[in-house]
Amino acid sequence: MSDLDEADATVRVRFVVNGRKTACDVAPRDTLVDCLRTQLELTGTHAGCEMGACGACLVQLDGRAVHACLMFAVQADGARIDTIEGLSESGVIADLQAEFHRRNALQCGFCTPGMLINAHELLSNVARPSREAIRDALSGNFCRCTGYEAIVDAIAAVAEARAAKAAQGAEGASS
Repeated sequence: MSDLDEADATVRVRFVVNGRKTACDVAPRDTLVDCLRTQLELTGTHAGCEMGACGACLVQLDGRAVHACLMFAVQADGARIDTIEGLSESGVIADLQAEFHRRNALQCGFCTPGMLINAHELLSNVARPSREAIRDALSGNFCRCTGYEAIVDAIAAVAEARAAKAAQGAEGASS
């Protein structure tokens, strides 16, 4: 096989994307973001800087936020991937989405999927993060429109609402 033939060869990768088993034929050099966008038509995952600096391409891979522009699709073989579409369809981020909308924390919307992925991961690990912790969690997401305060406000509000709901549930269970 010549070098040219090897460059054109594809590899079959299998993963569970948004709860569905799927397979794609990819070139070894294809990034995960390109596979998601072009082959699976999951265009909520954005290709921004393609250097892992802007956060627009974030997806959850086996429960952790990763930059899909920095991963080859073949590296995700066998993984569970949740994109913004899957998190949205499942309703797990509905309160975050509503609060982003209510506080106008989305403006042009290009960075919003990555912001929501990071916010979801943060709130899954820390029930009541400080504003500083929220800012730190978002430090890998670049936004040109909002100035971040509305985004931080939205995430803090959701954290407080979830904590209040959990407290009410705990009180009801102990009565």
